[in-house]
Amino acid sequence: MRYMFLINSAESHYETVTEAEMGELMAGYTRFDDEARSEGVYVDSHRLQPTPTATTVRVRKGETLTTDGPFAETKEQFGGYYVLDVADLDAAIAWAAKIPTANYGSIEVRPIWEME
Repeated sequence: MRYMFLINSAESHYETVTEAEMGELMAGYTRFDDEARSEGVYVDSHRLQPTPTATTVRVRKGETLTTDGPFAETKEQFGGYYVLDVADLDAAIAWAAKIPTANYGSIEVRPIWEME
């Protein structure tokens, strides 16, 4: 079953991270990515640009409205995702715990609604 892993953390966290710490974090992501690929569960992943680059779109009474930034004020921002194809929710949770951002942010795990 395919699951999406939505990676959330406070963007302000990265303002205090040293270059060495960022290198360690990126190395952790490389290890995670390599493991997911070698286990044959990797489907897709992408890192997102920071929230100031986001635009939120709503249509109300036929009018398209746009807002700069994300759709809501939150302590954590959506920064990227993985899609993995794993056996079940227990396996998905085990994979989520391996994503480096889980150590200071959160990983939302959601099954993908397969459309026919």
